[in-house]
Amino acid sequence: MTKDSKIYIAGHRGMVGSAIWRALEALGFTNLIGKTSKELDLRNQQLVTDFFNNEKPNIVIDAAAKVGGILANNENPYPFLMENLQIQNNLIDAAHKADVQKFVFLGSSCIYPKFAPQPLKEDYLLTDSLEPTNEWYAIAKIAGVKACQAVRKQYGKDFVSLMPTNLYGPNDNFDLQSSHVLPAMLRKFHEAKNNENASVTLWGSGTPMREFLHVDDLAQAVVFAIENVLPEYLYNVGTGTDVTIKTLAETIQNTVGHNGAIEWDSSKPDGTPRKLMDSSRLRALGWEPKYTLDMGIQNAYDWFQSHQEDYKTVKL
Repeated sequence: MTKDSKIYIAGHRGMVGSAIWRALEALGFTNLIGKTSKELDLRNQQLVTDFFNNEKPNIVIDAAAKVGGILANNENPYPFLMENLQIQNNLIDAAHKADVQKFVFLGSSCIYPKFAPQPLKEDYLLTDSLEPTNEWYAIAKIAGVKACQAVRKQYGKDFVSLMPTNLYGPNDNFDLQSSHVLPAMLRKFHEAKNNENASVTLWGSGTPMREFLHVDDLAQAVVFAIENVLPEYLYNVGTGTDVTIKTLAETIQNTVGHNGAIEWDSSKPDGTPRKLMDSSRLRALGWEPKYTLDMGIQNAYDWFQSHQEDYKTVKL
């Protein structure tokens, strides 16, 4: 691989894809390719095949997916299953047929069984049943992992899958109807601070524990994967540490400078008590996350403040 190797990043406008683009640009890679969904519908097999035949990329990074929270997954099972299968299958198959030698597939920790032991190890894949509310997305991602493994096993190509923990950072989704817990809290505390430090109501008891990884750390893991030949087909990517939702809320509150009360609505569900990933397999090879949670939240909040025009003020 050289600095002018042609690297196609599918989903380059999203939080993950844009972070990977920034990381590669910063390292001096000069031949990056990105297509918007209007320019290239990844669900269309013929269009994807034509794109690969014309562009002939050396490396492919699949950061494209139909994503959403629990509610969206639960209410739209068919598109979350089918569209994700279409996107990744078209990319993997076209890359294989175009003789791409290095492919990085990005998934999610939801591929692991709902009641798997903590921390989650790569070996727990397909050992038990999934979380029912997002099994449609998870099944699609598992299919992608196994497809890459099959290409690797049968044809000896360097197709590898990275499974990140909960991500956050620049270009995150701060829409309160569809965002994940960390960006939703950032926005809620920001709005409350600007509303005379009004109280902030959060779901559940605050006791569940979650792990959070800054998206730029995931981007560096992707860079690591394309700069090295990794011996296994599947790697978890996380910090190896988790915090309670209560601690997360207090950290965000301090970062934002909100001085009001936090109220916990115990009538709302807590979700899984704990979700921590074992990332020792990748870390043993030399990758390490750089962001502490405090640093990462400050970075994400700075980005949010500089993009406030994209978000209408919510009524608390």
